[in-house]
Amino acid sequence: MSIDILNHPNTQAPVAQAHIANDHPLLKPLIIGGLAIENRLMVAPMAGVTDNPFRRLCKSFGAGHAVSEMIIADTALYARKKSLYRANFDGEIAPISAQIAGAEPDKLAEAARYQIDNGAQIIDINMGCPAKKVCRKLAGSALLQDEDLVARLLDAAVNAVDAPVTLKTRLGFENGRENILRVAKRAEQAGIAAIAIHGRTREDMYKGEARYELIREVKDSINIPVIANGDIDSAQKAQQVYELTGCDAVMIGRAAQGQPWLFRDIEHYLRTGEILAAPSVGEIKQIVLAHLQELYDFYGEYSGCRIARKHIAWYTTGIPDSNAFRQAMYGEESTAGQFKVVEAFLQAHE
Repeated sequence: MSIDILNHPNTQAPVAQAHIANDHPLLKPLIIGGLAIENRLMVAPMAGVTDNPFRRLCKSFGAGHAVSEMIIADTALYARKKSLYRANFDGEIAPISAQIAGAEPDKLAEAARYQIDNGAQIIDINMGCPAKKVCRKLAGSALLQDEDLVARLLDAAVNAVDAPVTLKTRLGFENGRENILRVAKRAEQAGIAAIAIHGRTREDMYKGEARYELIREVKDSINIPVIANGDIDSAQKAQQVYELTGCDAVMIGRAAQGQPWLFRDIEHYLRTGEILAAPSVGEIKQIVLAHLQELYDFYGEYSGCRIARKHIAWYTTGIPDSNAFRQAMYGEESTAGQFKVVEAFLQAHE
């Protein structure tokens, strides 16, 4: 696997920002449980998105850390093909973080031990996923309804492994009953090494705007690293969220879909105060084709072709005639055919 950062310079537009400096706090290493992360720009775990090729791609563009897709804490599922892909850390830049999800303390502890044996160096617990199929099993953000269970799960995972355990969560389960302050304090008490907070409740799903004021309150209330997540979609927004929350790191999810170079943009802005121009279609073509080849190599012919479709759709959004192109692309059943039509479409728009 050979995803490499594309270092060619972009046109730069100077921006006067007195607070931007070469030693910006978000560009300094972050220590989590004794492990050093290169910088404080992180890729949020996203089911079906943050697989091995995507994590490595984002890291090649300057992300300091990336967390795996959610892996359900059920030993009966570990040998399934999807689980094996999700738990594949080959070629990744350390430290490697595996996210686990579950509602039973003994199973969560077992899953934590399994992933450490599998090569993970950090265990991340999912208490933030809003998906109905996850919440129906009282996992993900549904756990926030039962703080006693939250405490038992945290204790079980931390005590199960000799490795740092982190937590990804939301402000609460529903609006008006935000309990993130209590959850965060209990997480610190349990020995959680860092907490990432999406600035929405489960009720919000992804609607409206992320609320950062409670993340600020958490940061002022606990002593472990606090990672801010939600609606960070530009270099300027990363800086704004840092200022609003005082966070120790920022975590980017949906905005990185189709633009993994966002981490490079943020790093450049925080270091120089300059906004990088959007990549040209020619640059996007190089990135997309390299990513496609990685997906094909990783998943094989059948799954590689199908998993690549959503990435191609994200990459081509906003390019003229992309809607018609995507409909034609979805009909391609082979990796060779898919690669060819993507290459031709992007080449025609260079």
